[in-house]
Amino acid sequence: MMVPVALLLLGALTALAAPRLLARADWTEREPVVALWVWQCVVAAVLLCCALSMTLSAAAAWLTVRGPLFGHAPRAVVEAYALGSPGPWAAGTAVALALGGLWTAAMLTREIVRARARRRDRRAELLVRAPLLPGEDPGAERLVVLEGERPDAWRLPGPAARFVITTAALRRLKGRQLDAVLAHEQGHAQARHDWLLHCSGALATGFPQVPVFAAFRDEMHRLVELAADDMASRRFGRLTTALALVELNEDRGVFGPCPTPQAQLPRRVHRLLEPRHRLTAGRRLRLTAAAALVPVVPLLVTFVPGLHALG
Repeated sequence: MMVPVALLLLGALTALAAPRLLARADWTEREPVVALWVWQCVVAAVLLCCALSMTLSAAAAWLTVRGPLFGHAPRAVVEAYALGSPGPWAAGTAVALALGGLWTAAMLTREIVRARARRRDRRAELLVRAPLLPGEDPGAERLVVLEGERPDAWRLPGPAARFVITTAALRRLKGRQLDAVLAHEQGHAQARHDWLLHCSGALATGFPQVPVFAAFRDEMHRLVELAADDMASRRFGRLTTALALVELNEDRGVFGPCPTPQAQLPRRVHRLLEPRHRLTAGRRLRLTAAAALVPVVPLLVTFVPGLHALG
């Protein structure tokens, strides 16, 4: 029964160490796409540790679970995992982890349902303010211009996506700044950033006592914006993208001395105006490969005892 314990300790160590290491890294703002991948691999490894520990604990505690998993395994493999002599805490561990998994699924379902409800309400409000024209396909993507005194632009995701912009934003955005804003929102759509935000929000809401999930949610909100900024700047230039951000948000007071909920906007503009050199392709590849190996470690911890017994 040492393998489930080792998996739980590995998950705890990963949850504690990885956020601290990533917080000290100086490359995350330069390579937000790589940082997004690293964070996903870290969280996947933590969840995988819990899932594998739950499975082995359940196999040790109950014969009905052990039979389908180890029924055809050699005796040496069963003895390697000490399934015949489970500890008194095996059943409790399995039940606790199973409840955690069900709670995670419930939180993710709630997050998706709420997001769809918000999107449905905003879409209905949008149809009232900007009804479909005669002959217009309701399932096609459309650019909607709303009368408004406040510069704003956003995208409503879904099967029939809508890019919405106010007349005040059209008056303020000059040249290719509008194209940069459109490219920014397209970057979110192409990378499916909404799903990252849903998953990270569900984990942080469901387990507020777990710091790694709160850090995961905060970093997803920050990094997806940086990644979309980079996509827009590669197509239309960093200066154009930075000016578009300024024009859309200048009247909201985000560039003043007092902190606001959108305090990251000045940092985003500064990052675009004074870019740092990107990492080399070789280092990006190494970081990507190293992150992909993080979820492999729990699998090795799980399967090595059985493979060693077979050898």
